[in-house]
Amino acid sequence: MLLIGLIEILAAFACYVLLWRQLAGRNGLPTSWPLLGMMPGLFVNIHRVHDWVTGLLERTNCTFQLQGFWFTNTSLFITVDPANVNHIMSANFVNFPKGPEFRKIFRILGDGIFNADAESWSLQRKATQGLVTHSKFHRFLTRVTRDKIENGLMKVFDNLAETGRVVDLQDMFQRLTFDLTCELVTGFDPGCVSIDFPEVIFSRALDDAEEALFYRHLLPEWSWTLQRILGFGPEEKLRVAERDLDGCIAKYIEMKRDALEKKSPDTMDKDDGKDILSSFMLEDPKSGKHGGDAYLRDTILNLMIAGRDTTGSALTWFFYNLSEHPTVEAKIIEEIRSLIPDIGKSNLRAFEEKATLNKMVYLHAALCESLRLYPPVPFQHKSPTVPDILPSGHQVNSDTRILFHVYSMGRMKSIWGEDSSMFRPERWISDRGMIKHEPSYKFLSFNAGPRTCLGKEVAFTQMKTVVAAILHSYEVHVMKGQKVVPANSIILHMKDGLKVKITKRN
Repeated sequence: MLLIGLIEILAAFACYVLLWRQLAGRNGLPTSWPLLGMMPGLFVNIHRVHDWVTGLLERTNCTFQLQGFWFTNTSLFITVDPANVNHIMSANFVNFPKGPEFRKIFRILGDGIFNADAESWSLQRKATQGLVTHSKFHRFLTRVTRDKIENGLMKVFDNLAETGRVVDLQDMFQRLTFDLTCELVTGFDPGCVSIDFPEVIFSRALDDAEEALFYRHLLPEWSWTLQRILGFGPEEKLRVAERDLDGCIAKYIEMKRDALEKKSPDTMDKDDGKDILSSFMLEDPKSGKHGGDAYLRDTILNLMIAGRDTTGSALTWFFYNLSEHPTVEAKIIEEIRSLIPDIGKSNLRAFEEKATLNKMVYLHAALCESLRLYPPVPFQHKSPTVPDILPSGHQVNSDTRILFHVYSMGRMKSIWGEDSSMFRPERWISDRGMIKHEPSYKFLSFNAGPRTCLGKEVAFTQMKTVVAAILHSYEVHVMKGQKVVPANSIILHMKDGLKVKITKRN
């Protein structure tokens, strides 16, 4: 009996090995199965999908065709070839709009700037650009960031240092960036950065929605419908999330409308209209400057995702990278102290001075390096309006789903050199001690071409201010033994957060 049991175990193991090899295919590339395409290989590796795709692209010269389920829209043309990226995002931008397939996946974003194309996108971009580049907005940004760090984040960190409590740094940064973004966009501070750690319905709903949108890229559309009808899976999460997000946003719109109606032009001070929602509503408090609550809802949601999720993700991965590279952290602290030697946490104004932030070259380089390896938006996709031939020689048609895998792009040896997998901020610093410029079609963390991120400078201002304030006053100790891997989401969150302890720096 023992011999038979042993034979059964060996046979099962052999079957497992054979099945695994079949899923892996030849040369490490997935097998394309009848009806199923390459999706079995993808789902076997779904727990490490970003690194799996990176391996495929390394073996296929930066471009790979992933065959999806037959008779569905799940096939993906994946490329990180800089020439292809430049062609699609800049040189032939008009032929590569977001398109109906993108809007179908991201329906929850409505007609906001992320989904918009053509004239609608152009008008929204001009309106938003005019606001975020205005001196009034920048003064507001500076004040809000300083107040939130001094009266929110540092008080929580003081409490954590005194109690020795372990905290999820990802949750902490998402609370911080949610408060900051909410105040910049709506003018209201939800007060999520607190020693009480209140539940944040909006943030939880965003996380659930982003997970569901990730799976929409991989599953056929009929499966979305089936999940919604039967009320299960990611689509049920998305339904609940959309309801909660709409409820929160509707409350902010109503609160803003009430606040503006109570003020007459004579009683408005120089700071009124500083937040984006006020700016859109001031001309017509009843409907909003561009056409109703639906527009305001879409604008708020799009900007909240842009501000809360991307910056929160970037800060979390940055501190993880510092924990793995203490010499980099030491150099940043040395740079901060050389610029602001005597600052105390009761005087954060030195951190908000643009001239001082601009001198933090090594900090800027370290942030860029972290964004290269861990881009907050790990992938994005496009489709051509008319057939086109890419610089790589591949032909794409109107039904081709082109996916830029930004996470992989930062790890390609052919793009960044043999040390592409290393965290090395020095690659961003020139011989003259200045920040090196890398073309956006190579460093895609802030998008490229006409759709380059409008909030890039806002993001760097916030990140530098937060990092400088934390590193000057506190030590962040990442707890040993935890597994730090990306979550399956359209945002590069950490799957289980980042557990840390905070102590005061001597």
